[in-house]
Amino acid sequence: MDDDISSCIWPVLAEPYASALKQAVAYILNRFQPVGIIASGSILRGNPGPSSDLDIYVIHTQPWRQRVQKFFNGVPAEIFVNPPKAVLGYFEEEQKEGRLITAHMLSTGFVVLNRGEIIEQLRQQARDQIAAGCRPGEADLMTRRYMIACRLEDGMDVASDDPALALMFLNQAIPEMLGYCFLERGRPIPRTKELLVKLAQIEPDLAFLANQFYLEPDPARRIDLAQEIARLTIGVPGFFEWETQPEEV
Repeated sequence: MDDDISSCIWPVLAEPYASALKQAVAYILNRFQPVGIIASGSILRGNPGPSSDLDIYVIHTQPWRQRVQKFFNGVPAEIFVNPPKAVLGYFEEEQKEGRLITAHMLSTGFVVLNRGEIIEQLRQQARDQIAAGCRPGEADLMTRRYMIACRLEDGMDVASDDPALALMFLNQAIPEMLGYCFLERGRPIPRTKELLVKLAQIEPDLAFLANQFYLEPDPARRIDLAQEIARLTIGVPGFFEWETQPEEV
């Protein structure tokens, strides 16, 4: 393992993060056989919060994947162990979902260990995917509109009898509406932590309404805000007419 550690390159981090990353990498090298280790997340970007963790992507050539959560030097770490084939699968799945999580981690992360061309190949594919953006097909966008409208209607239906359940439905619908706003523009849906900030950059009025919704204490006013957000995102405040294409079963 000593030779492996000597091959690592370390980002400049403050304590306790610097020691935590080194302990995490030592743990990874003792337990796995990586061809690459990439550290990412808010700690690496230099803007950690009180509960921020280290996100560490481990690429190996074994035909299995694993996720490990563990403390190092008091710092929580999430370790994602995957072969290249699985990473390519995540790229494809997340492209369809509109959330380029894996591509973001690999393209913006810091390469601590690199033992082959596959690491840079995967990072280049991640960069290409982010540059291309993602806009689902019209049929998928329509299905998303339908599902969002259904959740909004469910919330309105129970609002007078069960305000807590209504809020649960609305809290599902609103993030989906805001995500739809990005997808319709060919942009990936941001991480939840950045959603409102990124939204304010492209639709400040919509971001203002979203902030009002989450801070509004009055249930009736929340319904009004949710309907207005729906009009600005999916174009309707509830049920709308549509039909799918005939599909062989």
